[in-house]
This record gives sequence, structure tokens and C-alpha cells, in this order.
Amino acid sequence: MADQAATIIVPAFIAATLGFIVFFLGAFLTRRVSFLKNYNIPEPVSGGIAVAVLTWIWFSLTGREIVFEMDVRDYLLVLFFATIGLNARIADLLRGGRLLFILLVLTVGFMLLQNLIGLLGVTFFGLPNAVSVLLGSASLIGGHGTAIAWGPQIGEMTGFNAAAEVGIATATLGLVLAALIGGPIAKWLIDRHHLSGETDQTPVVGLSYDNETGESVNHVSLMRATLAAHIAILLGWVAHQFIGEMGLKLPLFVPCLLMGILMSNTIPYVLSSLTWPAGSKALAVLSDYALSVFLAMSLMSMKLWTLAELGGPLIAVLLMQVVMTVAFILFVVFRVIGRGYLAAVLSAGFAGFALGATPTAIANMSSVTKRYGAAPLAFIVLPLVSAFFVDLANAFAIRFFVGL
Repeated sequence: MADQAATIIVPAFIAATLGFIVFFLGAFLTRRVSFLKNYNIPEPVSGGIAVAVLTWIWFSLTGREIVFEMDVRDYLLVLFFATIGLNARIADLLRGGRLLFILLVLTVGFMLLQNLIGLLGVTFFGLPNAVSVLLGSASLIGGHGTAIAWGPQIGEMTGFNAAAEVGIATATLGLVLAALIGGPIAKWLIDRHHLSGETDQTPVVGLSYDNETGESVNHVSLMRATLAAHIAILLGWVAHQFIGEMGLKLPLFVPCLLMGILMSNTIPYVLSSLTWPAGSKALAVLSDYALSVFLAMSLMSMKLWTLAELGGPLIAVLLMQVVMTVAFILFVVFRVIGRGYLAAVLSAGFAGFALGATPTAIANMSSVTKRYGAAPLAFIVLPLVSAFFVDLANAFAIRFFVGL
């Protein structure tokens, strides 16, 4: 825990405002640096990493840590998933049922490989076996939340006092790597196999870079989309309370996602005269806004100096994880899903949540679809796998490897 006197606390409102600035910084960098643009690196990723490096330099020079209050970020995550749900159609879900099952099976198999790499790493560096999950699925697929939950338990169980720090550092660096490799993987697959998306359809998140015509976005359409999303959040919050009383633990954004799906597949048919925002550019803009600021805030708040403190073992194991992830995507995920454009987009998304988090996966896919064309099914199937089913499977995988 950092000394309070040596910590600069940035209040929530200022942190959110900085999130906007960081996004535009990323957009500026993407326009000026050809690598970022050509390889589909999301704008909030490049901006967020740049600011995280600056806070690291500040910490190195002054010894004072900058801590951002993240209350607004949590709201943006829930808002984003509500908009994803509003864009979902039952027909797409039914069409994606088989794809969802395949992606889930691939993910479970990948989690086992990820933990085996972690086990290999702790064996090589002489660390307790239980720490393997903190270099594997607990911190990578599980993200910061799972790493924070398991780190202290594993530290107490094994006597390895740095377990919590290892978990958080792995999740942090994994998030960076996930945001950097997804776009290049998709670009390579799309170029190599001459693939293209649905250019006549609005992307689920954001607008295509070269589409300036067609349906306009105005204050009424934005307010309509925002209202629908907030109603989905309200209903999702109520459902979340009932789910909690039943003893089930789910992130709030999951019932909000499901309520958005329910609303978009009932209300337009019951109230046919109502202008519904599903599939509109206004809803795509709202999704992009929520995701971009969320991701910018997440990345700008990273404490990169914690990675430097842990040094060689962490870097070595994570490099192994990256190599395994890229190979698994290219030779298994892309081929099993079907070798088409949807498979390429999902490959970028798989890289995002396999090493980082669901929002990173969506940002990777969004950056790809803005450039190459829409792939709406990817934005429905992947969040259901990465944000719901995988958490359940990961809990079993973690317990198994911790018990070795």
C-alpha cells in the first residue's frame, strides 16, 4: 500500500475528464503513427499506455504515486454492455448458438494450456505450484478482479508474500499485450486470406472510418439510445438484486446485457410505432463512447512500475503466454471457427480477452470492423463467452491447479 502522503488522489470527475483527453491523445497518435493505424491499435489503448508511461516517469522522479478514482469507469462498463445487448437480435443468437458452443470449448481448452504454461514457469523459477494460476488464467483470462481475489489466498496458502503483486502485475501487463496483438493478428489474417466484412451495415460499436454518409446522428437519436440503455441498466440492476439473493454472483453488466437483449426483441414488436435505437448509428456512437473512455481510464491508471519491480520471471512467462496465444489463435481458433471474416474478427477478440479482459476484446474487434466492415455476430457471441461462461469454467480450472 502506497504511503498516503506520497499519493496523489485524482477525484472521479477529473479522472473521467482525463479519460476523454486520453482518448483524443490516442486518436492523435493513431493518425500520426502509421503502425498504430495500419495494425488496428484502438485509440484509447495508445493514449492510455502513453499516459501510464508518463505516470511511471513521474513516480520514478518524485516517488509520488498517482491514483485515479474509478467510480465513473464502472458506470461506463455497464452502459457499454447494455448497448451491446440492445443491438442483439434473437435470430443472431440462434444463428450463433453453435458458434458460441465452439468458442466456449476452445476457451476452456485454452485456459488449461494457459495454466500449464504458468505451471512450467513457476517450476523453472522455483516458485510454489499454486502461483501458476496467477501467471495463467486467474490473472489473464480472469483479469484484475480474479487476480485480486485469489492473490492473497494463494500467498497465505504458500507463504509466497509477493503472490498478490504477481497476480496484479500479470493482469496489468496482460491487458497491455492483449490490446497490442489483437489488431495485428486480424490484419494478417484478413490480408492473407483476402477477407472483407459487411460494408453496407453500421458496426455494432462506433462508425466506420470512411463512412460519412447515410443516417445522421443528432441529439434526439442520441438521447433515445441513452434512455434505452439506461432502462436496460435499471432492469439489469433489479435482476442483479434477485440473482444475488439466490446466492449467485455475477458482474452487474451481465444482467444489463441480457436485459438489453430482452428489450430489443420484445418492445419493437409490441410497440411497432416506436422508433427503436437497435442497429442505429446513435447507439453505435454511444457504445464507442462508453467503451473508449472506459478503456482509456483503465489503461491510464496502470501502475507500470510494479512490473519493473517483479522483473525477469514475470516477463519470461508472459512472453511464453503471448507466443502460445498467437499460435493457438492462428492454428486453432481461426481455422475451427471457419477461416472467414467473422473468424478473423473473433481472433482479434479472442486475443483481447485471453490475455486481458472483455472490454479489450471488444475494443480490438471494434477497431477491426471500423476499418474492414461489420461483423455483428462477433459482438454478441464473444461477450457471452468471455463475460459469463468463462468465469464459471475458470473457477474450476483455478481450483484444480491450486490443488496440485
